[in-house]
Amino acid sequence: MQQLILGGARSGKSRLAEQLATESGLAVTYIATAQTLDAEMATRIAHHQAQRPQHWALVEEPLALAATLAKHATANSCLLVDCLTLWLSNLLMQEDTLRLREECDTLLALLPRLPGQLILVSNETGMGVVPMGELSRRYVDEAGRLHQALAAQCQQVVLCVAGLPLVLKGAAL
Repeated sequence: MQQLILGGARSGKSRLAEQLATESGLAVTYIATAQTLDAEMATRIAHHQAQRPQHWALVEEPLALAATLAKHATANSCLLVDCLTLWLSNLLMQEDTLRLREECDTLLALLPRLPGQLILVSNETGMGVVPMGELSRRYVDEAGRLHQALAAQCQQVVLCVAGLPLVLKGAAL
């Protein structure tokens, strides 16, 4: 089962993903894409760490997501990736401008053959105005393209708003 959970900042998407991972009854590996680049991000990361069960495995991977998923996925595991938009941001900031496309294509090609349960968390960024800067517009465009491609492949897609899940695709929660 592959699930995509979208939502805005502080929408409840991470909490929902963690609840679904717990309810899976499988061994959970949390794959964190964030990097501690400033004090505010360190605070956010600490908050997420405090919310997670201590017995979950943790893998921190800001760039090579598909390779990490391939390495850790098993039929009896649940991988929780939080979050794809931070992963995209990390890739957008790389000097190698082709790496973003290569990593996204590799991820999308991997998903159909990935064993076990996968929960992907991402920020829905395309519901506002078109950003003014080129990098911001590219970020929103890349996130939108990735979300569409993932939604087509995942068995369940959920949008979180104000802590409430709205199932867009798949079985009700």
